[in-house]
Amino acid sequence: MPKISVEVPEELLADLDDHVGDDGKFVNRSDAIRASIRKTLDVLDEIDARHGRLTDEPTGRDAVADREEPAGGDVEGDDG
Repeated sequence: MPKISVEVPEELLADLDDHVGDDGKFVNRSDAIRASIRKTLDVLDEIDARHGRLTDEPTGRDAVADREEPAGGDVEGDDG
């Protein structure tokens, strides 16, 4: 799995961290960020479908949509 680096404002990162760890919904930051990206892309696909902008060509995400990502993936600076 490719690794990427992103700059995140401290306030947004602190909010994300509230949902990561033993008491959170996600095992680490990478897991939370992947889930957020998937959710955002799903919402964008729904909007495109309503406006007739979806094509029949599969995207890379569609090819792995049903496959679960392994927990514990890393994003640079992943402290979770």
